[in-house]
Formats: sequence, structure tokens, C-alpha cells
Amino acid sequence: MSEAEERRGPGSLAHRVPDLGALELLLAVARTGSLGAAARERGVSQPAASSRIRSMERQLGVALVDRSPRGSRLTDAGALVTDWARRIVEAAEAFDAGAQALRDRRDSRLRVAASMTIAEYLLPGWLLALRAGRPDTAVSLLAGNSTAVAERLLADEADLGFVEGLTVPAGLDSAVIAQDHLIVVTAPGHPWARRRGPLAAAELAATPLILRERGSGTRQVLDAALGGLARPLIELSSTTAVKASAVSGAGPAVLSELAVREELGLRRLVRIPVRDMSLGRDLRAVWRTGHRPTGPARELLSLTRG
Repeated sequence: MSEAEERRGPGSLAHRVPDLGALELLLAVARTGSLGAAARERGVSQPAASSRIRSMERQLGVALVDRSPRGSRLTDAGALVTDWARRIVEAAEAFDAGAQALRDRRDSRLRVAASMTIAEYLLPGWLLALRAGRPDTAVSLLAGNSTAVAERLLADEADLGFVEGLTVPAGLDSAVIAQDHLIVVTAPGHPWARRRGPLAAAELAATPLILRERGSGTRQVLDAALGGLARPLIELSSTTAVKASAVSGAGPAVLSELAVREELGLRRLVRIPVRDMSLGRDLRAVWRTGHRPTGPARELLSLTRG
């Protein structure tokens, strides 16, 4: 090892250069001419400030401050180190300002991808609450089935997603935010609406239904509950379209309870009980593995649990 390397000592630069707090304290001593005043300015006790200066002097191997009853004066070496410290602190302030600008730019937008039921019946309320706290954040919503939501997230085209299926797609982490139930509904004029007893699961499986498309969370839950594939009368790509078809009398449908509350209340649709079959499901927030939501995405996630 050379003589210069011995003087520099082992370890990384972080071990050889004082930290920002110590440099800011030294600048305060230079500015106020008093270790006590510098300590008050930096919000520390005078003994702590004195200890910090001594530690920095040991680290650098030179005396920085002459202490006397009349105050504290920088040594020649201290004056030189102070000039260097000022440049380091100014560079750190520029770094901090740049990082803040990046955070502001990130926080100025939020890209959300959500499966149809959540997008239509839950997200509007959450986004209104988010806007109250973050009026300057521009939100874009991409609505599609659960498969499409996963694809958007994995392609980094969304910051946060919401899905309704039974499983979490590979490459995504998740958190359960609510529970939901699928129910069988028909128009009041359908023969099932006049039944005295519950529908058997086997009869439901044998009946052509108005269904969401494959890839949707609703379809995934129904197929699993029936032990195979449900029989489609019509396949539609939105909850609203399925509901409208059922109201028109086109046939029975299986939909989220959230989606048909109004229609049930107005008797535009009738709920058909089904025995020996569970149609419960978790609603989940999802995000790319290793990229836990931050900024407005984290706030939106917290609102879903409120």
C-alpha cells in the first residue's frame, strides 16, 4: 500500500468524508462564530455539537475549530474545510431538489387498471375521495377483465390494479380489499322467477346463461363453482351489457351483487337462490411484484380499506 493510500485509510468514501449533518454544523459555526449558537440553530445541545465537531476532527485528522471563552474560531484548516463543506451541502441541496421534482412528477399522475365490476361500482367513490386529498393528481382508468388488468401491470402501463378472480396472476403481489358474491338473476317474467324452491347447481350448469367473457373474474368464479365451463347463451365484455341483457328478458345471468342492487330493488331483476354452490370471491388490489404502491397509488390503496 502506498503512503498516500495509508493516509486516506481503508474503507469507502462514506467512512472518510463527514456526513451532511456534521458539515452543516461546521457551516453554522462559521456563520455564527459560536459553537453554542450553531448548536441552537441546528437543534442540538451544545455538548452534542461539541462532540460532533471533535469526531469530525478525528475523522479528518486536523483541528477545525479553536474554542475559547470568547467564542469559536475556525482554524486555517477549518476555513478550508468549510469552503469544501459549503460546496458539498449546495450539491446535496440540488440533489434533494431534483429528487423532489421527480417525486412531484410521479405524484402528478396515477394509472389505474380495474376489472369491470370494481371499475363501475367501487372505484368512482374511491377516486372521488382521492381527489379530495390530491386535487392535482391526474388519474387515468383502464377498465377490462382481470386478465387484461394483469397484462397492463406487467407491461408497466398501470401503477395499481384491481381484480376479482380466484387467483393472483404470476408476477403480481396482492392484498384483499373486500369480499363479493355472485348471484343468479333473471327478469321477473322468466320461469325461474316463479320457483318455490332454490335452483339446483346441476340445473344452472345445464342452462345456457348470459355470461361475461373468458378471462373475466366473474367467469372464472362461475366456471370453478360449476366444476367446469358454464354454458354460454351470450358472452359479453362488460357487466353493464350482461345486466341489460338480463333485464330485457334474454335469459338468466350471474352477476356481482354489487352490480344489481338497484335492479333488484326496483324489481327489474329477481334473485334466484341456488343450493349446494358457493359463489363468494375476494376483491384484490394488485401490483407488480417488488413494486409496492407509493405516492397516490398507496393512498388509493389505503382508501379501499377505509
